[in-house]
Amino acid sequence: MKTIQKEFFPSVSYPLNRIGNPETTVFFDIETTGFSRTHDHIYLIGCVWQDKTSWQMIQWFAEDAADETRLLCSFFRFLKNFQFLVHFNGDRFDIPFILSRCSEHGLDFCFDALKSVDIYRLIRPFRRLLGLESLKQKSIENFLGLERTDQYSGGELTEVYRKYLLTKNSRLEHLLLLHNEDDLKGMPDILPILCYPDFFRSSFSFCGQKLREITDYSGKKEKELILTYKNPVCLPARTEFSAGIFLLSLNENQLTLSVPLFEGELKHYYEDYQNYYYLIYEDCAVHKSVAQYVDKSARKKATAGTCYTRVNGLFLPQPAPLWKECLKTDCRGKTSYTPYGETLFENNKTAVQYLEAVLSSVIDCSR
Repeated sequence: MKTIQKEFFPSVSYPLNRIGNPETTVFFDIETTGFSRTHDHIYLIGCVWQDKTSWQMIQWFAEDAADETRLLCSFFRFLKNFQFLVHFNGDRFDIPFILSRCSEHGLDFCFDALKSVDIYRLIRPFRRLLGLESLKQKSIENFLGLERTDQYSGGELTEVYRKYLLTKNSRLEHLLLLHNEDDLKGMPDILPILCYPDFFRSSFSFCGQKLREITDYSGKKEKELILTYKNPVCLPARTEFSAGIFLLSLNENQLTLSVPLFEGELKHYYEDYQNYYYLIYEDCAVHKSVAQYVDKSARKKATAGTCYTRVNGLFLPQPAPLWKECLKTDCRGKTSYTPYGETLFENNKTAVQYLEAVLSSVIDCSR
């Protein structure tokens, strides 16, 4: 087994104390010969951590397949100095793989004394919002404008390691170590991506609203509502995201929500349609207590689709039924509306609740 140690100086802009105590926080990554925890093994484990003056990196490299036990023992001895274990998708792959290999070798190691911090799991609910093509580490590096030297994937390097075991070629060894090194150095660099979960978990304050007139592609004029919010967290990159009819713009600590308003006629549907009659000529429904005075030929029992009254005006789409006054274009319409007026968002709490309802339709918190 070979042990490699290096010092490096990344420009980490994300405060490590949001994760845990910087002095007891370590990042790690592993390289394996495949995905099977039973038949494949770990040939490389690397860690990076911050000391008082710089960042340190250590790699344990298996020069022979028999080195896996020594590699695991060295890794767990090293972890005794830390409390927070940071990784990328380690909850699903690296940690279970390591524990399985320990069991295979009869090693009684565990991660119970460490708090796991998975960057992948923290950012996964925001993939749609950020427009990420994938959730691979390289994809996040591209989003943040970062470049890496290594151009190989972990899967491609399994064949490189097999050739290395046969030849002990130093060039192949360099390729293997470089890929792991770039992944390790990349983790502190991509920490600013965690500003997005931080941003959406922090409290928003409503800054104001503005109504403006816009022209769509067909030349039709429409009204659009601009709602502005602020947040204590500052984001690393400006981004814009379309969520159905809603447009979200994120810049530094500000979020702007653009909402197209509906102007015209909508229908207010009554749930208890069994108690209503539909008036054929008026195209609306009335309660049966009133319908009894209407000629039978001009009325019929209302259905869920005909139990409505028509309302004209300017309306705000609702991502969730926040207001009692819910109107739709038709019975099966997914979007509901409420009458819009400047006083609708007089209460800051109401404005924040509206934003939270929009965000809940974009951020997948269930995953």
